[in-house]
Parts: sequence; C-alpha cells; structure tokens
Amino acid sequence: MGCGKSKYEKPKELKSVWHPKYFEGLPRMEGKVVAITGCTSGTGFVCARDCARLGATVLMLNRNSERATAALEAVKVAAPGAKVIHIPCDLMSFAAVPEAAAKIREAVGETGLDVLCNNAGVMASKDEATKDGYDVQMQTNHLSHFLLTRDLWPQLTKAAELRGEARVVNHSSLARKGKKLEQKYLGKNGGNLGGDKVGTMPGSGARWERYHQTKLANLVFTLALRDRIVTAGSKVKVMVAHPGVAATELQVHSVSDGGMSGGVANLIVSQTAEDGALGILMSCCDPAVQSGGLYGPGGQGLKGMAKLLPAAPEEKLADEASRTLLWEASEEATGRKFAI
Repeated sequence: MGCGKSKYEKPKELKSVWHPKYFEGLPRMEGKVVAITGCTSGTGFVCARDCARLGATVLMLNRNSERATAALEAVKVAAPGAKVIHIPCDLMSFAAVPEAAAKIREAVGETGLDVLCNNAGVMASKDEATKDGYDVQMQTNHLSHFLLTRDLWPQLTKAAELRGEARVVNHSSLARKGKKLEQKYLGKNGGNLGGDKVGTMPGSGARWERYHQTKLANLVFTLALRDRIVTAGSKVKVMVAHPGVAATELQVHSVSDGGMSGGVANLIVSQTAEDGALGILMSCCDPAVQSGGLYGPGGQGLKGMAKLLPAAPEEKLADEASRTLLWEASEEATGRKFAI
C-alpha cells in the first residue's frame, strides 16, 4: 500500500502536547459512573484512566484477556482509591452485549449511568463475518454499540433524572468522510463485501471502504439519536468525537493484518493517544459540550486540540435518509426496537 514495507510493531513514540493542560482544567466527577468500551489501550484507556483520576466510578468493557486485566490494574495504579470495574464485553457477539448490559445494571444499581462511551473499534480488517453473520468492522464499531446503547437507555435516563443529564459518546474518525451510507454494509453480508485488497493510495480499497462505512455510521447514529432525544424531550446528550491520527494499536494491528504498510503508518500517525483522546474526554467530562456536536482536531484533522467542529458538513454527511436507513437497519440486525 505504498510508502515502503517498513515495520510498525508498536505505536509511534510522540510527546503529548495538548492533553496535560486540558486535563488539569476538567471538573471533578465524584458520584458519576462512566462506562467505556475498548479500553485496554489507546484512546479508550486514556479516557478510562482520566475519568477515574477525576473521581468517577469507571466500568471498563473489554473482552476477558490478560490485556484487559493489565489495563484495569494500570487504571487503579493511576487513580488510587478509584472504583474501577471490569465488565466482560465481546462486541463481535450480539448475545454477549445484553450480558454486559446486565452486569452494568447490576453494578450501577439505582444510581444510573452518567456516561456511555462507545469507543471500541477495529480498522481495515479482513472481509470476514462475525458468528452473527455481519461484517466484523460494522458489528464491532457500530451495531453492537447501537444495541448496548439501547439496552442501557433506562440507566442513562435514570442518571439524567437524578443529576440533570447523562451522555452517550460515540467515536468516529477522519474516515467518516466519503461515500454515503449503504445498506449492504449494515446487512448480514459479512465476508461478501469486496474482499481483502487495499488500493494503491493510502486509505483506499475494500477494507477501507468497509471501515469508512462504520465510521460514517458512528456519525449518523449520533445525529439520529440526537433527533429522537430532542423529540422525546430527554435530558440525555449525545456527542461524537474523532481522534485525528493518534498513535494506538489500531495501526499496529492494521499493519500486521495487511491493511496498511508500516511506511504509511509511520507517515500518517501525528499525535499521541492522550492527545487523540481529547475528543472523547471532552465529550465525557466537559460541562460545555453541545448535544449532537462533533469534537476533534480541526483543519486537516490529523492532530490538534479537540474542539467543536462546524455542524453543516456533518449534517450533510449524515443526512435524513441516512439516519432513517441506519436506525431501521440497526434494529433489524440486532433484532430489537430502540424507542426513546
């Protein structure tokens, strides 16, 4: 995929620029409960660690693994005295998601859930189906998060009633830009969506088109959920973030799996995981965020301090037809209606 075949076996080493000062200005979060998917490393780990450091109870949703155990312990070390809980969650299984939601309900009790951060994601994976028959990327990055949000809506509503608001935070990408959302990527077509080839240009080919569709789905879901929240008069907010091109395990896995070359990874990675996490951290913690807003680096979007980005281009990308398509297709895929 161009730019040579150099190795990329661990995230690029960079220095955080914007994160340290921004974190110092965030309010305390005692009494709040934050659930985060995909937080063994990268932006999800940073968000989990920082919410715990701010005093929140943090539920770390990861598959059972040594990495999950190590991440849990690392957060506890970074935030002594914080309540941090591992919740087993396999986003490649629709059966596993309700089980995770049940464990979260048990953990939060009558206090509700203040923040659900749908962070987990895979990138440029092979054209394979989950055991449910859906594209690995679409089920992991969007469909299972749709189901998780649906299953935890009563707990989010409870927190909003008790403390004035609750939040859903979705994690998109620069890759959201491109073609309109297509139904076939949301359907039971895993393994039949273009194959494993990558294009001659970075970020092109079938693997990357599937990834694009999932990251666009994150944006579309955010705006479709916002519309329903407004209609219902709910106090739950929903935001979406993008990390720029941050140094995480996503690139490492993509290189090892054939999704990009090491040369491309070294060329495009532009900031640390801490700086890349600022969009979701802001969306989870900052009092001033706007429901429906996209938070991340501006300009070319590769790096920079996260900020609220202009709404018009995102509203166009995630138009009304796309929002209707996504909601109906997601309900059909998960087998559950999601009514606000």
